Amino acid sequence: MAKFSVIIRARNEERYIGHAIQSLSDNIRDEIELIIIDNNSTDDTMRVVNLFEYFNPKIIKIDGPDYSPGLSLNVGVRNSNNEKIIILSAHCQITSWSSSLVQKCFENNNTVAIFGKQKPVYFGKKITPRYLWSHFDDIERKNYYSDLEKRYFLHNAFAVYKKSALEKYPFDDMLHGKEDRYWANDIIKKGKNFIYTPDLSCFHYYTSNGNTWKGVG
Repeated sequence: MAKFSVIIRARNEERYIGHAIQSLSDNIRDEIELIIIDNNSTDDTMRVVNLFEYFNPKIIKIDGPDYSPGLSLNVGVRNSNNEKIIILSAHCQITSWSSSLVQKCFENNNTVAIFGKQKPVYFGKKITPRYLWSHFDDIERKNYYSDLEKRYFLHNAFAVYKKSALEKYPFDDMLHGKEDRYWANDIIKKGKNFIYTPDLSCFHYYTSNGNTWKGVG
């Protein structure tokens, strides 16, 4: 069996984080190390996380003023024990997964990241994938270039990385958004590849404070 370390960032995610963690159990049959990076949650997020005691979740707290998406992921990577790192949004639910596909993609030493298809769900309704969501189509791509954003496109709501690549090329701690796109554009310059595949997929649920959902609703 393969081994994966899963990093989930959380701040007041009691509504959906249980769905995210349950989807790991439902879809991934490999050994999982679960790492939760919590940014001062004041609701029942941690109570929900601890319902999944069989994962023995590793909970790391980062105080609000020190928090950034890149920093939280870098801390998660430093505290992980496996070469394959899954990054999953606390409000995403995996619907399709293939460990063999991940392994096949990573057989190419220059491929250091894979990200999957996201299907937007707005208050329970699957909405038409326009704007940012239009990137998540049914065509597999290497080094996905976004005509919409005029740069390479990678999204951390549901992605898999080689730990060795993230140790050598960490996310930018200072960015407060789109750390994934900046990382993708830098990694291309270093001669590395990333892959988009619709064969890995998830539902991405609407949250009023989710950056991906800005301008929607």
